[in-house]
Amino acid sequence: MSAAGTIAGRHALVTGGGSGVGRAIALALAGTGITVTICGRRKAALAEVAGGSDRIFGIAADVTDEASMASLYSNAEAARGPFDIVVANAGMSGSAPAHRTSLTDWQRTLDVNLTGAFLTVKPALAGMAARKAGRIVFVASTAGLKGYAYVSAYVAAKHGVVGLMRALAAETAKSGVTVNAVCPGFVETEMLEESVQRIVEKTGRSIEEARTSLASTNPQGHFIQPEEVAAAVLWLCGDAAGSITGQAISVSGGETW
Repeated sequence: MSAAGTIAGRHALVTGGGSGVGRAIALALAGTGITVTICGRRKAALAEVAGGSDRIFGIAADVTDEASMASLYSNAEAARGPFDIVVANAGMSGSAPAHRTSLTDWQRTLDVNLTGAFLTVKPALAGMAARKAGRIVFVASTAGLKGYAYVSAYVAAKHGVVGLMRALAAETAKSGVTVNAVCPGFVETEMLEESVQRIVEKTGRSIEEARTSLASTNPQGHFIQPEEVAAAVLWLCGDAAGSITGQAISVSGGETW
């Protein structure tokens, strides 16, 4: 992939950039010469990631709060220029049978994963259209392409993210802006470890049994690595992907097509 020579010097936003997939994406983008603003709610985690590159800058922000995201845009763009790339990565998951999912848990899951994705990209749309250039990438999930038991709120939210991506791609198709989604299977991150722990607590399985059960959903028999997701995002941000828009790209070892 030769994206590095074509996208250096641009400014990117990565939400949920303090850990896991967001961290990997931020480091990958910075490694090509892009200036990266990362956001999240944990200042210490943001500072740790920013310490890994002089091109990464952390700003604490809440993707579920419109005013917080407006402030992030105002401050980051005043300091480092408008965002050429926006990666809506922030997310959360929980697990419960649908009939035991409280309205509070349902709403929180949609707020972070779906409304948060919308509030992440909305402030960028007009400017990108005016400049006739821009890249928007949603980090969705295979849960946006198929159903999984016991995570109904998460599945609904991620299906919503894929739908939002397709709607925005249709709106921006003539503007020079591309909008896509990357849909990973189970990725080896902190969120995965939380899922493993929930399985252990609720079923009495060992950690190894829980990990094996989750990994078995991937036909290749392993967990996706954060760097693999980051590589897909990096490609979508490059000039070579200029004709790719409205696509939900599965990074799942063949779990979904």
